[in-house]
Amino acid sequence: MDLSRQSFLGADSDQILSSLRVAIVGLGGGGSHIAQQLAHVGIGNFVLIDFDRTDASNLNRLVCATAKDVKRTALKVEIIRKRIKAINPVAKVKSIDKHWQEPKAAICLRDCDAIFGCVDRFADRRDLEATARRYLTPYIDIGMDVHSHAPKEFSISGQVVLSMPGQLCLWCLGLLTEELIVIEAQEYGAAGGRPQVVWPNGVLASLAVGMFMQLFTPWHKQNRLPLYLEYDGNSPEVKLSSRLPYVDQKKCVHFEGVNNLGDPLFTLPVKRNY
Repeated sequence: MDLSRQSFLGADSDQILSSLRVAIVGLGGGGSHIAQQLAHVGIGNFVLIDFDRTDASNLNRLVCATAKDVKRTALKVEIIRKRIKAINPVAKVKSIDKHWQEPKAAICLRDCDAIFGCVDRFADRRDLEATARRYLTPYIDIGMDVHSHAPKEFSISGQVVLSMPGQLCLWCLGLLTEELIVIEAQEYGAAGGRPQVVWPNGVLASLAVGMFMQLFTPWHKQNRLPLYLEYDGNSPEVKLSSRLPYVDQKKCVHFEGVNNLGDPLFTLPVKRNY
């Protein structure tokens, strides 16, 4: 790939990007956008995780998917892998068509330089962030929602959150709460598929990729990376979360201590001589 037009990212940015290994968990509207953009900027190694296959309801937002893919119920990881390879033939892509919690999938996260979480459920966000924290890996979470606030009137909103080792987590920032997880568990499956459309997914994915690029190829001087960006699709407007001033001096207490570090899949049999 000729990346000369993004050389402002740094003299060695092409080598840095080609050496990175990035995981994308969830390849729907958000994850498919992220994968495509990362391929364009020159990421050299991908881990794609999604158990799902395409259907007709995916075509309104899943970039790269076609009517032919729906007809043959193609795996999402297969579609996105082909797209990445079409953009950058030398990229290495590991595709895993399983739930990310299964050992074959989860074990691949430990060698990644960053993890993108593009999942719908709060419980998945909770577990993905905990896994990333154990591996001391940056975790970037994106999500969007559509709310009805009057007859035939809706609001679109979303967020991009960066969870870094040693910094505030999704719990600290208020994106995760025990109440939300309990309510979700009680209502899961009752409401059907959540509303999704392509343009908010694209906005949020671009913000997430920009956050990622600033982590590894900082092209400008800024004291702090934005931890929490909010998107108002009705304005439309992107801004720093209004929650940030209230947690500015806060220290994360949710992932303290050695019990929150190390590979959760690693077990060592202990031989006792007593």
